[in-house]
Amino acid sequence: MPVVHIATVVPISLTVGANRIVPAVAIPHPLGNPKMDPAEEKALRRSLVEKALTALTTEIEDQTVF
Repeated sequence: MPVVHIATVVPISLTVGANRIVPAVAIPHPLGNPKMDPAEEKALRRSLVEKALTALTTEIEDQTVF
């Protein structure tokens, strides 16, 4: 079953063997940034989710960071 790991610390994801890795924003707020205005933050979140969906549908052979 394909999965995507949205990760704030990519080297750890690589070490544990995650295959599809999407870098996140920051440890306390992986899918957002509370310092942004709501519209900008929504766009950021949408971008990360869209990147994860692209990673999910991409055929890969080895660990891949998107």
